[in-house]
Amino acid sequence: MPSEFIIAIHVLVYLRKENKQLSSEELADNVCVNPVRIRKVLSQLKKAGIVKTKVGVNGGYYAEIGSEKITLKEVYDAIHIKICQTSWRSGDMNKDCMVSSGMSHVVDDLCDDLEKSCQSYLATLTIKDILMKLENIYEEGK
Repeated sequence: MPSEFIIAIHVLVYLRKENKQLSSEELADNVCVNPVRIRKVLSQLKKAGIVKTKVGVNGGYYAEIGSEKITLKEVYDAIHIKICQTSWRSGDMNKDCMVSSGMSHVVDDLCDDLEKSCQSYLATLTIKDILMKLENIYEEGK
């Protein structure tokens, strides 16, 4: 799973939980990444209308009312990164061997099918669902 997607989910859940405007530095501290990575991911979420910003000295990011209904598929679409992908392929398309010459096609089809299944699943989960799971984990740990 791409780190940008994980960062996006973490930030959205944290913004929803805190229910206030937070700077990229505050968000980065909670996610445990550099504020530059936070700003990069949040710029994509802002373009998609998922988060809002306030500029200036007291600026920051915030989630609007109803943001808990955002699905993870919407986050996925905003980030523009495939969850199931690989740049490496085994075999050689030019070999006179069914396995070696055809494996990359099979793997590409497999990744495409997994991607579609993953997107369907992400459409069933909301930011609120993730926040509730975290609350349950936290309560069980007490």
